[in-house]
Amino acid sequence: MTEEKPEHTGRSRARTVLLLVGGLVLAGVAYRMWLSPRSAASDTEQAAKPVARPVPVVAEPARTGDIPVYIDGLGAVTPLATVTVRSRVDGQLMAVHFQEGQMVHAGDLLAEIDPRPFQVQVQQAQGQLARDQALLSNALVDLERYRKLWATDSIPKQQLDTQEALVRQYKAALETDKAQVDAAKLQLTYSRITAPISGRLGLRLVDAGNMVHATDPGGLVTITQIRPIAVVFSVPEDDLPLLMPRMRNGDPPKVEAYDRDGSRHIATGTVLTVDNSIDPTTGTVKVKAQFPNEDDALFPSQFVNARLLLDTKRNVTLVPGVAVRRGTKGAYVYVVGPKQTVEARPVRVGVSEGNDTSIDEGISPGDVVVTDGADSLRDGMTVTQRGQGRASAEQGHS
Repeated sequence: MTEEKPEHTGRSRARTVLLLVGGLVLAGVAYRMWLSPRSAASDTEQAAKPVARPVPVVAEPARTGDIPVYIDGLGAVTPLATVTVRSRVDGQLMAVHFQEGQMVHAGDLLAEIDPRPFQVQVQQAQGQLARDQALLSNALVDLERYRKLWATDSIPKQQLDTQEALVRQYKAALETDKAQVDAAKLQLTYSRITAPISGRLGLRLVDAGNMVHATDPGGLVTITQIRPIAVVFSVPEDDLPLLMPRMRNGDPPKVEAYDRDGSRHIATGTVLTVDNSIDPTTGTVKVKAQFPNEDDALFPSQFVNARLLLDTKRNVTLVPGVAVRRGTKGAYVYVVGPKQTVEARPVRVGVSEGNDTSIDEGISPGDVVVTDGADSLRDGMTVTQRGQGRASAEQGHS
């Protein structure tokens, strides 16, 4: 076996050390080359990190104006008068002179009942009246004759007194006869049925040819007065202190009637009267308003939404209703400052009507309030105005 020379062994160890040192150097260089791009990329990312951008919003300036104060209530159309036309005498219905749904006036002829039985009664009463008038005339002649005879002491006083009593009896009978004639004529008049009020007729309940009686419960037809017509609705009792002074001063408020969903205006009228008591179960009082209803827009028993114009607030600060927001501390609005930063400002809200809301305290006319885009806002954020709101804001500032 051949022994390895010491000189050869030393060179091998030196070569191995050099290789290790060279590998470590190359590894260090490669690590630095790998680390440098990542550092550059990190610096680039830091430089490209976005800055907070302004939030786009729509804003409008608060303005000065008038706003009406309404009381809303649910109501029903009620006719001022409804009459069931009935016969006042018994007899056969001979003729009907109306059409169903027709508008009639008070005194118009509606129907006729056979008048012949009543004409006979009139003739009988007049005959009795004529008979008693003849008896009275004869008794008066006898009375005058008896007075002359008694003056010459030709007859006793008792005979004269009896004749005077007979004259008084015939006079009383004559008054009774006249009343019977009037009663018979009245029955004859009742055979012609006329409209007691003006209004619109309903459906006919009895046809011609039928026997009708004064005791019939249904009657012939109904008449409903619709010009003018009324609407009855309820208002909260808290509004009475503002309503009653106007009624006492002869200045009844106006009332507007809207359809079932409140979108279509139907008619305008005025308060007619207020009920005399408050309903304790609901805390409301009934109000009756009267409407001319010349166009027949309101129909009896129709459901309507009534709006009572109680007052008008003048020269108040108005903002769009969407600008008012609610929080745990109450109502507030976002006000855009001169540097386009927003401030959540507490306000005291007045009344709302349509798209407008009055502000009693918190902002002044000219303050620009956010109407759209407020959901993503926080106090102190920067905003940029867009759309119609920005134009309105610029006009408000100018």
